[in-house]
Amino acid sequence: MSNLPETRTSRVSVRLIAIQILVFSLLLTLGGRLWYLQIRNGQEYATEARNNHVQQVIEPATRGSILDARGVPLADNQTRLVVSASRTELLKMKDDGKAVLGRLAKVLGMSEKEIRNKVRLCDAKTPQPCWNGSPYQPIPITDEATTQQALQIRERSEAFPGISAEPTAVRRYAAPGDANTAQVLGYLSPVTDEEINKAKDTDSPFLRSDQIGRSGLERTYDRYLRGKAAVTRYEVDNLGRVIGQANSEKGQGGASVVTSIDARVQALAEKQLDQAMKDARKVHDKNTGTNYKADSGAVVVMEAKTGRVVAMASNPSYDPNAWVGGISGKDYAHLTGKDSNYPLLNRAIQGQAAPGSIFKVISTTAAINAGYDFNGHYPCTSSYSIGGQTFKNFEGEGHGDISLGRALEVSCDTVFYRLSHEEWKKDGGDKPKKDPNDWFYRTAHQFGLGKETGIDLPNEVTGRVPDRKWKNAFWKANKSGWCKQAKAWPKKKDFATKLAREGCLEGMKLHAYDSINYAIGQGDTLVTPIQMATIYGAIANGGTLYNPTVGKAIVSPDGKKVQPVRPTSHGKLPDSPKTLRQMDSALAGVATRGTAAWRFQGWPQDKIPMHAKTGTAEVYGKQTTSWFATYTKDYTIVMTIAQGGTGSGASGPAVRNIYNALYGVDEKGGIDPKAALLPKPQGSLPKIEGDGTIQAQPIKPYVPPSPSPSASESPQ
Repeated sequence: MSNLPETRTSRVSVRLIAIQILVFSLLLTLGGRLWYLQIRNGQEYATEARNNHVQQVIEPATRGSILDARGVPLADNQTRLVVSASRTELLKMKDDGKAVLGRLAKVLGMSEKEIRNKVRLCDAKTPQPCWNGSPYQPIPITDEATTQQALQIRERSEAFPGISAEPTAVRRYAAPGDANTAQVLGYLSPVTDEEINKAKDTDSPFLRSDQIGRSGLERTYDRYLRGKAAVTRYEVDNLGRVIGQANSEKGQGGASVVTSIDARVQALAEKQLDQAMKDARKVHDKNTGTNYKADSGAVVVMEAKTGRVVAMASNPSYDPNAWVGGISGKDYAHLTGKDSNYPLLNRAIQGQAAPGSIFKVISTTAAINAGYDFNGHYPCTSSYSIGGQTFKNFEGEGHGDISLGRALEVSCDTVFYRLSHEEWKKDGGDKPKKDPNDWFYRTAHQFGLGKETGIDLPNEVTGRVPDRKWKNAFWKANKSGWCKQAKAWPKKKDFATKLAREGCLEGMKLHAYDSINYAIGQGDTLVTPIQMATIYGAIANGGTLYNPTVGKAIVSPDGKKVQPVRPTSHGKLPDSPKTLRQMDSALAGVATRGTAAWRFQGWPQDKIPMHAKTGTAEVYGKQTTSWFATYTKDYTIVMTIAQGGTGSGASGPAVRNIYNALYGVDEKGGIDPKAALLPKPQGSLPKIEGDGTIQAQPIKPYVPPSPSPSASESPQ
């Protein structure tokens, strides 16, 4: 018992020492941390602290205009009253701003649900409408507010915290003269956080307030059109009161893009394409027993000597103004739903189809380069048979022994069947040589097929040349599915199972029937209208394959700097000058005595030589695709209508009407220069004033010329 006080004293001493050590350790840690924060990283944290008390006010730049070749605005800006909501402010409220949005709905005459949908953030599971921009920038609710609505919001600001109503420059797609030009122009939507982070270290970073181009010219030339927003920075205290102005950045409006599009020709091309499709739907298809569906189409009008696009129409189309200020759920469903037929697609550069007989200019070149004589004699029989299969000429018609030129004029399939089959056999047939010539496939690649043309529009597709390389890759990708389906053979002998069985066993081979169909633009071959316009333009200009261009020049906001977009080439046709002259003559024959002659009756061929090629492509499970490829010395026009019937039947009248307008030709062949929209390509830019203003020429509706009294009667 005598040792008890000593033991207690010892324990107390140990505890005191432990506490001293703990306190000392804490002081040492705190001192180290203070050294790290104040000495080691003091400057960095001081800078961040200052920045926390800097607020910036952003004034978005006015986006540059997109103009046609004559200075007429296709896309510009107009001032509207825009009502926006700050998601950040709304989320600070107890009810997440529900009451405020409810009051706003009553003022604007909108439903609460519609407004809530507009301010919710987009993700993989959220349907449109939703906000796909930054959650920290004001979200536009409507850009169609009336002055009275804006005043109610501003005068009762205490009832609408987080809501603003300000006059703002809003994008406008003007459609001058009814030239919609939707797929060419594209549309805008807010920049996302991902895009901001990706571009922050580039020479063209995004601000959270930016709207950027999502398709068409708006996307291609976005960095020029967007301009630079003005940023004013203010120093504020902890209560948010401004105590000074920090460094600021001056803004600059976006540059204008002058295009080669002529709004008058564009409007006419859209109208003619639409009318051609409506007329096709009135025609009975004897193969299906119903009228043609004519459910989509495209037309390209291009300068033959430069590759500049004068008009480009795609049908079905849409109104790009639907995207301005945020697209509604109804409009979004209309544009993207299963029943929409996808109007956002630019079918001139994204629509792929078998080309039919307009492909025969490639097969003609292939035959000549393989050693066949253009003026030789080739049997044009009504059909051609191999291995128990019979391939018929169009409508079973024969023309005896004819030249390649005449085969183009009358579009004789069996001439090209035979030539392609002969070359296939020379290459080894089913057991090909080590290095086969593959003239017909090689020539298609030389014509630029199977790859992009290089047009200055986004998301162009490549089409397809079904050569040996493609066949092998396609077989490897589909072998498993084909072989699984082929197990039903021989109990199930329908066409699909038969094809699956053939694909499983021999899908890697280039068969005789592949080459025969390919020679007339059938089978697995796919092209786009812009590819065929580029090819026929090259035949017209002597062999140069131009990269098609829509942009013509970029004009700085002050008009002092003009950056031209010059035509560039991606190759030459694999034809000698002699072959080009021979094909040129044959294609003129198509328009005067061949398959397109009935559509060009009365055309002033002696003054404006016309060249053409018709195409009617068969598609498994669908009605035939109409193709019509034409050119003069100045222009190339290619039109296609899916499930539209024959080339000259469906597309011919529309193409003829566009040429009539370009040159001022009346129905009897008389020429009125005053009525001509574009008698020759326009190389100059519209007048640019010193302040950057671009003088637009007035848009006048096209009025067809009256028949000339001196014009001869059209041949029957």
